[in-house]
Amino acid sequence: METGRKLALRQRQVLFFFFLLRLSLASARELKRYSVVEEREGRSFITNLVNDLGLGPLELSKRGAKVISKGNKLHLQLDQETGDLLLTEKVDREELCGHTEPCLLRFQVLLDNPLDIIQAELEVTDINDHSPVFLDKEIQLKISESSLPGTTFPLKNAQDMDVGQNGIDNYIVSSNSYFHVLTRKRSDGKKYPELVLDTSLDREEEAELGLILTAKDGGSPPRSGTTKVHIEVLDINDNAPQFEQLYYRVQVPEDSPVGFLIVTVSATDKDIGVNGEISYSLFQASDDITKTFSIHPLTGELRLKEQLDFEKTQSYEVNVEARDAGTFSGKCTILTQVMDVNDHAPEIILSAFTNPIPENLPETMVAVFSVSDLDSGENGKIKCSMQDDLPFFLKPSGENFYTLLTHKALDRESRAEYNITITVTDLGTPRLTTQHTITVQVSDINDNAPAFTQTSYTLFVQENNSPALHIGTISATDSDSGSNAHITYSLLSTHNPQLALASLISINANNGQLFALRALDYESLQTFQFHVGATDQGSPALSSQALVHIIVLDANDNAPFVLYPLQNASAPCTELLPRAAEPGYLVTKVVAVDQDSGQNAWLSFQLLKATEPGMFSVWAHNGEVRTSRLLSERDAPKHRLVLLVKDNGDPPCSASVTLHVLLVDGFSQPYLPLPEVAHDPVQDEDMLTLYLVIALASVSSLFLLSVLLFVGVSLCRRARAASLGGFSVPEGHFPGHLVDVSGAGTLSQSYQYEVCLKGNSETGEFKFLKPILPNFQDYPLGPELGENSNCRNDWELGIQLK
Repeated sequence: METGRKLALRQRQVLFFFFLLRLSLASARELKRYSVVEEREGRSFITNLVNDLGLGPLELSKRGAKVISKGNKLHLQLDQETGDLLLTEKVDREELCGHTEPCLLRFQVLLDNPLDIIQAELEVTDINDHSPVFLDKEIQLKISESSLPGTTFPLKNAQDMDVGQNGIDNYIVSSNSYFHVLTRKRSDGKKYPELVLDTSLDREEEAELGLILTAKDGGSPPRSGTTKVHIEVLDINDNAPQFEQLYYRVQVPEDSPVGFLIVTVSATDKDIGVNGEISYSLFQASDDITKTFSIHPLTGELRLKEQLDFEKTQSYEVNVEARDAGTFSGKCTILTQVMDVNDHAPEIILSAFTNPIPENLPETMVAVFSVSDLDSGENGKIKCSMQDDLPFFLKPSGENFYTLLTHKALDRESRAEYNITITVTDLGTPRLTTQHTITVQVSDINDNAPAFTQTSYTLFVQENNSPALHIGTISATDSDSGSNAHITYSLLSTHNPQLALASLISINANNGQLFALRALDYESLQTFQFHVGATDQGSPALSSQALVHIIVLDANDNAPFVLYPLQNASAPCTELLPRAAEPGYLVTKVVAVDQDSGQNAWLSFQLLKATEPGMFSVWAHNGEVRTSRLLSERDAPKHRLVLLVKDNGDPPCSASVTLHVLLVDGFSQPYLPLPEVAHDPVQDEDMLTLYLVIALASVSSLFLLSVLLFVGVSLCRRARAASLGGFSVPEGHFPGHLVDVSGAGTLSQSYQYEVCLKGNSETGEFKFLKPILPNFQDYPLGPELGENSNCRNDWELGIQLK
């Protein structure tokens, strides 16, 4: 009947537990409790968290669900694909919890994005897998023959590792004529046997008794353990020792040293002699008691054998027996309460850690960790902090959990690594502190474009350079790292269709070195510019550009060219010189040009040969040929002059020009009959002057008419060029009727001349020059130089023949 009531009560307790469990599940998922029977094999199923937490089928794996146990000792395993919570190994309730009931394993389920921490408990229920065991194989009792029936004799209890109904239920003794056993329960719930005397003993009839004491537990099926009880019947000793107090209450700090005196108990015996001599001993002491305490048998001083640990055991119940030399003994109980001291520093357990952290992302989770302290009260309260000068902050995320977050977007270029020291301090006295340093790397993203060392570059290259000549290097830097900082260089397309950049310049994509692909010709191209780009290999790629100016330096590779007098072997130029010319008379002017520039185009003139030396002189700077003296009738009528035109280059280049001067007494005169009068020399001189004036007027009128005709033709050509969409000069050879004159020679500006000859182009005489393109220096001149000759006389000039 009593067993039925216990079973019904147990069923009601189980129903009530499940009712509370369902109620807790319905209220905000504050605590989940599961149960498992001990000794279950590993990989045993406990529950399905997907169903319990109301999550989607794939939400556990997406949110990186983890099971975290105290002390990081994992007895549980989570299958993220199915959501099943499994045991990782066989669990032994006695090993985990000892006699603690219920046996609870606390754990947390951690979910990321968003962060959620579910508190849960796993109760390991007991099975009857241990039999009761007596510490002593034989119990010795000495009982006086004067003991009255009904006298009780406490016996040492058996120990059972199981708990609850699987623990010790009752004691029985083997059949005998004197004793029976009663099962008693102490204040801590443990049961112990008392031997009850049924009839008086007679030492003379039976001096010793042997009994078998059996301890049974309440399991199904029950288990039992036995020990022998040896009873020695003594002579009469009618006074038992008596303690001054039946209960002693003491408090002992857990850091008390070994040998610390806890309390001194005292008992007295009214007997005298041997029957009055008292000895003290620990009574019914468990292994923990005997390892922790010792009592002096004569003085009754209770001392520590080993240091206490409040976190392991908070209190002890020590039973002390005072026994006299006879059969009597007295009992007292010492209730020892262990006082906590702050002897455990806080602990930090890192649950999740993200490293490296991408830059430019605000409020990123870096780590999740829990803090704990084995102490209690104020000694177990913890506060958590970190450095103030870092862009991170701590956010409480549940009971004793914290999340480390970035306070703002990080910048790897400013700082690529952070050492974060997390400090946890308890509130005990003295305060204990634990520090944990987390090193966080900042990963790079492509947020910096390459930057050139200069916004523009000016490079110089000497004309007639060798192909593939290295002419300069551009350089850019990138504050990013890795592939985000790997720069490639390229030439950007130009908007000038006349500049074939791809045939002129190439760039090394890896180091930015610029090379001239072919020989450059200053006379064709003095300067040009283009843009270069620097692009990194990030995603997306970033780029920048810089302007490059290329200036072609002139080399003295062109000899002077004589525009007037035009040199023609079949029809040499002949100048007419009146014999009456005064010294310094301008015979002609040699006009020459040089396609080079600067001092390479500074021309000087000198007279090399003359038929009659000293008659003519040439001005070195302007090429004017003048008479040096008065002419006479004895001077030869025809003279040949050879002039040298030389530039100022290093080495200089030169050209020669040949002039033929014909001395005449006067220009062509019409025949006029004269009266037969006496010849008057003065009148002849006046007539010659008249003829000269008439000749000069005729020549001037003809020159003016030619100029007007030239202006009209030029205007017509310009109108026609404007109607065709403007003038453009293609790259390559000049038109055949044009001659380029550099502005650095004897002429003050750059001109193009159209040369007109009378008669055919081979034998005609030079007539006049006229400029048609005053700003022609802006356009390329002549063909590209295919050789590195220092001076060239093979001019390619455009001459229009009339």
